[in-house]
Amino acid sequence: MLLSMTGIEKSFGGVPALRGAGIEIAPGEVHALIGQNGAGKSTLIKILTGVYRRDGGEISFAGHPSEVLSPREAQEAGIATIYQELNLVPLRSVTENVVMGYEPKAFGMLINWREAHRRTREILARFDIDIDVTAPLGSFSTAIQQLVAIARAVSLDAQMVIMDEPTSSLDAKEVEILFGVIRELKSQGVAVLYVSHFLDELFEICDRVTVMRDGQTITTRQLSETTKLDMIADMLGRNPDEVAAEGMTEFGGAAAKRGPVRLHAEGVATGPRLKRFDLTLHEGEIVGLGGLLGSGRTEAARALFGVDATQSGSIEIEGAPIRLEGPAEAISAGMGFLAEDRKAEGIIPDMSVRENLTLALLPKLASGGQIDFGREREIVERFIRTLGIKTADMDQPIRELSGGNQQKVLLARWLATEPEILILDEPTRGVDVGAKREIQAFVRDYVKKGFSVVLISSEFEEIVEGADRIIVMHEGRSVGELTNPGVTENMLVSALAQHGEGGAEWTRQ
Repeated sequence: MLLSMTGIEKSFGGVPALRGAGIEIAPGEVHALIGQNGAGKSTLIKILTGVYRRDGGEISFAGHPSEVLSPREAQEAGIATIYQELNLVPLRSVTENVVMGYEPKAFGMLINWREAHRRTREILARFDIDIDVTAPLGSFSTAIQQLVAIARAVSLDAQMVIMDEPTSSLDAKEVEILFGVIRELKSQGVAVLYVSHFLDELFEICDRVTVMRDGQTITTRQLSETTKLDMIADMLGRNPDEVAAEGMTEFGGAAAKRGPVRLHAEGVATGPRLKRFDLTLHEGEIVGLGGLLGSGRTEAARALFGVDATQSGSIEIEGAPIRLEGPAEAISAGMGFLAEDRKAEGIIPDMSVRENLTLALLPKLASGGQIDFGREREIVERFIRTLGIKTADMDQPIRELSGGNQQKVLLARWLATEPEILILDEPTRGVDVGAKREIQAFVRDYVKKGFSVVLISSEFEEIVEGADRIIVMHEGRSVGELTNPGVTENMLVSALAQHGEGGAEWTRQ
């Protein structure tokens, strides 16, 4: 084996995070690592890459005992890592991000920028990316930034590449490009440790899968000899038959009886990425925005919440026209917005779970310039209990929570304001199947009480099962509508290609 980790132990403050965990990966193998948030995947990887020191166990890499003390040592040993939360410098150029720490030199000390740019273009060409490598990385889309991070890791001539949720920001075409690069690495004998919550893609690219639960390694299987249902059952510690009976999502029968119109948007435009958006949202209804990356889904959500100024069009709430000058007006009008990027637009890492959860509620908690801390703690305790947020206590820094629990805190932030309209942009992105089902169940119950939801998701299964109606987005425009029941994933794909199928109501706009 290229990598062998056995009996790995790790505790934080006396609380065990890993209990005899392990994994083995062969040269040229694409090996999946899955488990719920908090199962120990990230801790295992951070021990391997020198971020954490293990408390016990053995590690062997390339046939020798391994004691990596820092991420730099891991890179020098032949281990490259692409983290889910991108560790890049947006204000620096694409080239600087790719060659950082490994800059080609001229005259022994000066950076040879001509060679650096040439090398960067050559690396990006493998991903079919042709961009200005001298431009700031932050000027490009999240998907391009993700591919740049992957390109940097691949360029380090590693024996093993660790990819943590590498497709979370990529569209179908970009995923295929990534898979092509992974197959090329595999053919060169480079191993890939592939961490993902998108279980379907594992069957396309991975050889074996290791499942973790509660800090332990539960099983390792050949992908050719297992099913998605088996993997979910292993992750949850449940019987496959029970999981099958419950279904893959918790969205079934989400909506109560549809009530009067709560929000109406017509002809809303904010610029080239959102040219025309129309939406009618009723009380007790989930309306999904279906489209590929770049179709204008997020831009539509930002316009509805007043984040981006509208250049044309109108928005009405409860039949009354409203001009949103910013999110503050949207919140006052009874709206909430769970943004797509929880790291950049959601959590404040150094603040506590309590402070993050009540951030949007502070005006209601304050009286005479003083915050009612007793009421604040009562609200936080209620949502920790209701949403099953796993935290040592409410004053724990939110950065120490798993991704799924951070997402629950952000959802609770908006639910605490009791919004009548809740916009959810990728509410289950990057969370495990257990946390996903819990979030979906809570949204379903929220809507049954008469509240309204605008749902954006890249997972067609989620949006098809979750939405009563789906507004089809294409190149910054709402171009049609699909109405449940009867919508399938194939119908949505067909609608995105501008061709309707029978079996569900299809209306072109």
